[in-house]
Amino acid sequence: MTVAVLFISLFVFLIIGVPIAIALGASALVTIYFTTTLPLTIMTQKAFTALDSFPLLAIPFFMLAGVLMGKAGVSRRLLTLATMLVGWMVGGLAMVTVVTCMFFAAISGSGPATVAAIGSFMIPSMKAKQYDEGFAAALTAASGSIGVIIPPSIPFVMYGVIGGVSIGSMFLAGIIPGMIIGLGLMVVSFLIAKKKDYKPDTSIDYSFKAVLKAIYDAKWALLIPVIILGGIYGGIFSPTEAAVVAVVYATLIGIFVHKELSMKDIYECIRESIVINATTMIIVGLSISFAYIMTLEQIPNSIAGFITDLSSNPLVILLVINLILLIVGMFIDTISALVVLTPILLPIVTAVGIDPIHFGVILVANLAIGFITPPLGVNLFVASSIGNVKIERIVSAILPFLLSMLITLFLITYIPVLSTWLPGLLK
Repeated sequence: MTVAVLFISLFVFLIIGVPIAIALGASALVTIYFTTTLPLTIMTQKAFTALDSFPLLAIPFFMLAGVLMGKAGVSRRLLTLATMLVGWMVGGLAMVTVVTCMFFAAISGSGPATVAAIGSFMIPSMKAKQYDEGFAAALTAASGSIGVIIPPSIPFVMYGVIGGVSIGSMFLAGIIPGMIIGLGLMVVSFLIAKKKDYKPDTSIDYSFKAVLKAIYDAKWALLIPVIILGGIYGGIFSPTEAAVVAVVYATLIGIFVHKELSMKDIYECIRESIVINATTMIIVGLSISFAYIMTLEQIPNSIAGFITDLSSNPLVILLVINLILLIVGMFIDTISALVVLTPILLPIVTAVGIDPIHFGVILVANLAIGFITPPLGVNLFVASSIGNVKIERIVSAILPFLLSMLITLFLITYIPVLSTWLPGLLK
């Protein structure tokens, strides 16, 4: 009875258009009221207790660091560097978009933030050079999803907190998979550009001297991942402290080095980060309440039993989990999915000998694909908004990039060393 009320009420709330976070919390509240003897206050207690976590403090600070970097002129310098490195290729602007998103992913930790920051430059630029607008927006949306794979990654922080896995190890584990996803998107872009004759901009100086100048101009931005990962693995600071260091660093270079960050800009960055973080924390808290009811009813054990009854082969179990995650990612946002599914799936995979770090990358890579799959597809809507492109055009153009990401997901899933090699070096 309890399980039926929990999931039927959730389904009804989603059907009538209630935001996913509120739907999760409301369905938990309805279930507690009608089917248990628990006090209603247990829901708020669980939500607030879940947020009382030092590692979770990394999320607002990484968000703020990313917003500050955008305002401080970092994204523009990264764009110039990417142009020097790959702009000379066929479909130069498309290649620049992917590489710039990979660079910015090492700052923002967020998929939608990466799309917004880079898309505001690149989508208009590609449209001006007669690139198909659907292609331009779709490529930006797909490339932005790398923001949650390459460190620092907010979903990796969430996974580390929920699963008790080293956040620093998760950061390292995402580097190679993120690069492979980016390379796959570049291959698809090259093939499409070759077919549609998207030529590079020959008016730009791509000489070695120009490349060195671009690297020099972007040096402060390129140091950020070095400082974050170097500090964590050098034992200088924790991931949460690294996020604070990133905020201080971004502020200092914005004010004193680039001189593009005013006090008004800092205020606006803090305000924007507060709004984004408030939304994220509501999702986390209410998702925890929902997960608590599931745990009480032993739903995770039932799901685990169902999956293991299908097969005891780790390869088959990973295939089943991938299919589940791809479907979930189409309808539920990344944070909610992580909070609800990590306690269910992590014990299953560890029981059959799958490395928790490897599984964390698989989990987040699946949910990253959810950024570009309707009906939720947050990156699609962000790209549509900033590029003024109809969502229908983007959805039809996203298919080749979606296929590329599914292929790279297969590689990440069945070649564990892609995720575990870098973390293993420091053990």
